[in-house]
Amino acid sequence: MATIQEVAKYAGVSVATVSRVINTPDKVKKHTQFKVENAIKELNYEPSVLGRSLRTSQSKLLLVLLPNVSNPFYAKIINGIQDKAIAFGYNILLCETDSDPDREVIYFNMIKNKLADGIISMDPTVNKKKLIELSNEYPIVQCSEYTKDKTLPFVTIDSKQAAYQAVKHLIKLGHKKIGLINFDKKFLYASERYSGYEKALKEFNLEITDDWIYNTKHLNFESGQQAMRVLLDQIDRPSAVFAVSDVLAVGALKELHIKQLGVPEEMALIGFDNIEFSNVVYPPLTTVAQPMYEMGAISAQMLMSKIKGEEVESRFLEHQLIIRETT
Repeated sequence: MATIQEVAKYAGVSVATVSRVINTPDKVKKHTQFKVENAIKELNYEPSVLGRSLRTSQSKLLLVLLPNVSNPFYAKIINGIQDKAIAFGYNILLCETDSDPDREVIYFNMIKNKLADGIISMDPTVNKKKLIELSNEYPIVQCSEYTKDKTLPFVTIDSKQAAYQAVKHLIKLGHKKIGLINFDKKFLYASERYSGYEKALKEFNLEITDDWIYNTKHLNFESGQQAMRVLLDQIDRPSAVFAVSDVLAVGALKELHIKQLGVPEEMALIGFDNIEFSNVVYPPLTTVAQPMYEMGAISAQMLMSKIKGEEVESRFLEHQLIIRETT
């Protein structure tokens, strides 16, 4: 591949002139611009994107932080981010943190070193203090997650209200013993979904029983299956279960099939997110639908505005209870 020096020699100009044609062509005479562009074409020269980013302070790259790329919840959000980013001439880099602080530092340093122009964080485990400190100098937006003090701009849904509606649906069907499969409550969305569960039970004067609440350590199918196994082992077990994630709910449904329990006749089940799996499992899963593609697209739009130095407002989007055969 040709070098910039070879392009300059071929066109009969200086290296600085070639650089100006690439970066600020409006400052170069038309006939000189034509000569350089012809040399670039003839020699098949490709300018360094990294070099240009260091000169212009724009990398045209956005970092998307997420804890685990294997979670299907993130797929449609990523599609929304990517489509909007490409429309603005940007690319995205998926950064799997695996809840590892050392990995976070690597990604934070990328934006400090101008290798990226902004961050969209979908990671509930990210160090919020460092993220807020970073946001004082660099464009950062949260998607599906947010800090309780709302310091960082975000787009999400009202998880507490959504969980309340889901559990209320079970109560309206006549269930009085309702279990919960939750994730670690140190994460805001898990805490809020617990609050929605609690609100619905208290409103109808139903018992909140610790034995019917299982907090998983991991957000995967196996954890959902293990949680349902524990709930089914109770002498006085629930007749319905609300899981704070479809991934957990699908795992729970597998355990119900293994135990040959009828769904919803012997155990009703509700998930959360409306991932694609939720409509292809048997029976199809009742769930809370988040507008995932829209969340991704809006978060990318917000980040573009932040990069331009504009003020942005956080947004709560509408959710929907999708009633299917597990209830």
